[in-house]
Amino acid sequence: MPPKKKKSGKKKKSAKAKTPTVIDGISTEEMSKEQLEEHIVRLREELDREREERNYFQLERDKVNTFWEITKRQLEEKKAELRNKDREMEDAEERHQLEIKVYKQKVKHLLYEHQNNISELKAESAVQLRLAQDDNRASEKDLRKDKRGLKVELKEQELSHEDIIKNLKKDHDESVTNLRQDFERQAREIEAKYEKKMKTLRDELDLRRKTEIHEIEERKNGQINTLMKNHEKAFSDIKNYYNDITLNNLALINTLKEQVEEMKKKEERMEKQMAEVMAENKRLTEPLQKAREEVEELRKQLANYDKDKQSLANAKARLKVMEEEYKSLQWEHEVLEQRFGKLQGERDELYRKFVKAIHEVQQKSNFKNLLLEKKLGALADTLEKKEAQLNEVLSASNLDPTALTVVTRKLEDVLDSKNSAIKDLQYELARVCKAHNDLLRTYESKLNQFGIPTEELGFKPLESTVGGQTLGQGPAGLVSAPT
Repeated sequence: MPPKKKKSGKKKKSAKAKTPTVIDGISTEEMSKEQLEEHIVRLREELDREREERNYFQLERDKVNTFWEITKRQLEEKKAELRNKDREMEDAEERHQLEIKVYKQKVKHLLYEHQNNISELKAESAVQLRLAQDDNRASEKDLRKDKRGLKVELKEQELSHEDIIKNLKKDHDESVTNLRQDFERQAREIEAKYEKKMKTLRDELDLRRKTEIHEIEERKNGQINTLMKNHEKAFSDIKNYYNDITLNNLALINTLKEQVEEMKKKEERMEKQMAEVMAENKRLTEPLQKAREEVEELRKQLANYDKDKQSLANAKARLKVMEEEYKSLQWEHEVLEQRFGKLQGERDELYRKFVKAIHEVQQKSNFKNLLLEKKLGALADTLEKKEAQLNEVLSASNLDPTALTVVTRKLEDVLDSKNSAIKDLQYELARVCKAHNDLLRTYESKLNQFGIPTEELGFKPLESTVGGQTLGQGPAGLVSAPT
């Protein structure tokens, strides 16, 4: 029984080991040969891709390792350099401390020498001040005596001047009265003379007016006579004309009587024609009168035709000249408009440049002034501190006279160099302020040349001064340093 059981167990294991693999939902036993070949090709492609990725990642790992080693070496080198720099800094700090100690000792010696010099100078100045006070008292007494004498002389001169002024006023009043009398007399003479001239002019003008009126009346009478003669001539012409018409009518009547018989036959037709002719005659009388009036007007116009023709020719010539002048003026107007446009553009450009330059110059000058003032303030503060430290060191230390003289000389040299630096800075400040003011004046003159008032700038340019002092009128490069 037991061996049989073992065999059954082996059979079960083999059955379990032979369970088929499933690919894409199909077991390998159920796949055909073509499907298996496709599956094998796909597996080989995946294998190749996995190998390529493995090689790529291997290369990337090697690169990272090399970069890490390089950076590690650089880090060690930088640490070594940092250690060297730390050593150098410590050595420099030690040397700096030693130099500070040496300079402190030197400053103590200088302060002591300076204190001794100040005490000597104070004693000398006190003696000189007393002597000067004595001299000033003596001079003050002398000046007071001179002042009293001058007051007495001044009063005497005032009295004499008052007398002179009174006499001058009297003389002036007399001369004024004389001049007034002379002017009144001359005015009366001039009035009388011009009244005579007015009378003579009136008489002459009246005579001239009368003669002109007489000439005008004679001209009018001559024109009236000529018009009357013309009218009489025209009346006789019209009378003769109508007499001829009446004679002709009588001759016609005689002929008509002879032809009465013939005319009777045509009487009705002639009466009709007569009525038409009468109507036509009545209708033509008014145009005849108008034609006669037009003839008279044309005669008058003919008399003035030559004058009108000459004036027309003159007017045409003047018109041509005026047209040529108009064309030339129009061309000049266009040219002037173009120039005006260019000048306006130049003026606007200059105005913009001027405003920009003013702002830049103001900013630069203000910035330079602030820097120079800060430098001067810093130098003054450092000078006061150095003097205080020097006084303290000199009062605290006791030095030899020779060392004291050496220190005082060095201190004087330092002070002279600082004073010269201060003077140079003051000169530079004055030069910059003068250049700023000169630039403002030149731009104002240019604005006045182009007709731009300074009120249109929108701000008022400020002139710079140095410590409340006014600068000269020379160029900016020749400014003298203010004392």
